[in-house]
Amino acid sequence: MDISEPIILTKGTPGERCPIAKTLDLIGSKWTFLIIRDLLIEGTMRFSDLLKSMDGISPKTLSLRLKELEEQHIVVRTVYPEVPPRVEYTITEKGKSLESIFIELKRFGLTL
Repeated sequence: MDISEPIILTKGTPGERCPIAKTLDLIGSKWTFLIIRDLLIEGTMRFSDLLKSMDGISPKTLSLRLKELEEQHIVVRTVYPEVPPRVEYTITEKGKSLESIFIELKRFGLTL
């Protein structure tokens, strides 16, 4: 399917996984959503900065969520050969394509 062709909201095809369900599986957790939000705003962040920006997330959870996002090509991880090691996470073009969804969710949230 060409991503630029018009899409209408449908229930989907029985036996096939719904694209909306797949998207929610990826970004549906609170932490994943907030990680993407912060990277959409900042573009690139270090692990420690992401950890500080999300009160309550454990380093293990952040690491797992970032790995999932990296596997889906939403985020790219860059390790710099320094002492101590510096690791940065950058939102990809695929990740940036989520921005309009986030903006619409914010718009809706402002009405609540």
